[in-house]
Amino acid sequence: MSTSDDKAKQRSGSIQSVERAMTLLEVLGEDEEGYRLTDLASRTGLPPSTVHRMLTTLEKRRFVQFDQSDGMWHVGRAVFTIGSAFVRQRNFVAPALPYLRRLRDLTRETANLGVVDDGEVVVLSQIESREIMRAITRVGGRVPMAASGMGKAILATYAEADIDAIIAASPHRRAAPQPLSRAELDRQLRAVRRDGYALDDEDFVPGLRCVAAVVYNAQAEALCAISVSGLAQRLTTERLANIGQLLNETARDLTHALGGRMPGQNAP
Repeated sequence: MSTSDDKAKQRSGSIQSVERAMTLLEVLGEDEEGYRLTDLASRTGLPPSTVHRMLTTLEKRRFVQFDQSDGMWHVGRAVFTIGSAFVRQRNFVAPALPYLRRLRDLTRETANLGVVDDGEVVVLSQIESREIMRAITRVGGRVPMAASGMGKAILATYAEADIDAIIAASPHRRAAPQPLSRAELDRQLRAVRRDGYALDDEDFVPGLRCVAAVVYNAQAEALCAISVSGLAQRLTTERLANIGQLLNETARDLTHALGGRMPGQNAP
């Protein structure tokens, strides 16, 4: 790297080795099956020798681990420890668990809780379906807001200028396989505001449907979202309205349990 590049990095406050290590961890977190060194080099655009040096350093601190039986690298337990601290900081996750279990038991599908981070929805907690065939977006998984039920539920609470900003930034992030047109997204957001719940009808994952609703904070702003997700063959069109109403009621109950208030409700 040239001296001018080094100076540019210094001015931006960026440390290249740290950025590269974080990139490796982000890639490893995308797939529970892990990656081979050559795959990581290909995904990150880094030389294999550089990737190997970083992996061995991260392994010493238990941020990654190597499985000698198949030659795959995985995230390590230190990442879990840090991630758990992040979840604990969100003090609404633990109180939400009984509501997620209730949703799972009533629908027999997977119940999720997610928050917005940089224009995407991140799944913070999940109660898995007991069905043999599960449709699971793993904890820690990220989905573009406009391509997820939880994301659209939260988007519907935003001002138009904020929605415009998120949509404008979306080309720089992971896009849905078949992104919605802005006209179709606007139509769906109007339906969310009318019905009180949002739908992901195979928008991001073929064969997967999701129904979601917003949980509000004390300022009547979106705190997080909860959802029920499952295979489209089980979450049939006939079931969606009933599940949507259940999500709406559960989100309202959780809002009140957390000390929040619904939009239009007077502050105490």
